Amino acid sequence: MAKFDKVAVLAKMGATGVVPVFYHKDAEVAKQVVKACYEGGIRAFEFTNRGDFAHEVFAEVVKFAAKECPDMAMGVGSVVDPATAALYIQLGACFIVGPLFNPEVSRVCNRRLVPYTPGCGTVSEVGAAQETGCDLCKCFPGDVLGPKFVKGLMAPMPWTKLMVTGGVEPTKENIEGWIKAGVFCVGMGSKLFPGDKVAAQDWQYVTDKCREALGYVADARK
Repeated sequence: MAKFDKVAVLAKMGATGVVPVFYHKDAEVAKQVVKACYEGGIRAFEFTNRGDFAHEVFAEVVKFAAKECPDMAMGVGSVVDPATAALYIQLGACFIVGPLFNPEVSRVCNRRLVPYTPGCGTVSEVGAAQETGCDLCKCFPGDVLGPKFVKGLMAPMPWTKLMVTGGVEPTKENIEGWIKAGVFCVGMGSKLFPGDKVAAQDWQYVTDKCREALGYVADARK
């Protein structure tokens, strides 16, 4: 069962403005990354469902986070079908994210009051997702659509909450561009976790980068 409900999860995402996106086949590495992000101020973390037995890794990490990172909402990304969503919800996922919009996933998540953030690339997709109860939609791929897409969408649909993922970088210019355009939060993957830093287990780097990114979000919102 999810540790935090829909309202609490969205509040965490909105308050920090940054959701790390990460996958690793080694549960011990994933645990340390989650811990490093938590120490950097992150309160919502997306573990991506991208490798064999990813659900087994997540099961270990979510238990670790419950003890070591008590305020962290652990979610799962790269979910495209309802069966996978149900599996991860049963393992304790507090939110579900996908690269595409599948209304059947909405049904599964709504039943358990777990937020579903689907990937949307058009205004119509965002509208369709909202009609099925998606409070937060994902602008994806962000580096293709760009901040102008967000700004254009927000003009006629100002109630919309968007998380952008894909090409987001932990730099002042990049983050400020998205926040000023109107996104609710940004999802950040490889730019926040360079392969060489993870291989070297340089967790302080991850903590510092998270703290830096949160600072850029706060400054952009002023």
